[in-house]
Amino acid sequence: MSNRTAIPRDKVLYVRDHCLCLATQRAARALARRFDAALRPLGITNWQFSLLMSLNRPEPVSMSSVVALLGLDRTTLTGNLKPLERHGLVSITVDPADRRGRQLALTGAGRKLLRAALPIWESTHEDVDKLLTPAAADTVRAALCTLS
Repeated sequence: MSNRTAIPRDKVLYVRDHCLCLATQRAARALARRFDAALRPLGITNWQFSLLMSLNRPEPVSMSSVVALLGLDRTTLTGNLKPLERHGLVSITVDPADRRGRQLALTGAGRKLLRAALPIWESTHEDVDKLLTPAAADTVRAALCTLS
């Protein structure tokens, strides 16, 4: 082993080829780039689309329920909500049942944008699905749900 490398090359290649975390991160970044590009004409990212979709409910929703649904922490949610609120897509109000809490809702503009974004998301998702067999797509979804 060379003094310049801490780990033998075969181990590096093994990690590259077997690490589920690395493979998932690489796939997630590739998918995010694809969906970001598709949604760019609407001025939103794929993450913003998912966040807006999580708020598509008949009644305002608590931050806690969105945090649980999207699997993130409250600080990250707050940071991601700010630009959506600034653009008038989301309203954030005090929870009347618990004044310390906040309720989130889509505005009319947010609902309109989400309606425009959904066909783009569907078309992009169809393109992604074509890269996999239906059985493989179902297996990937099931495996990712098991891990999350």
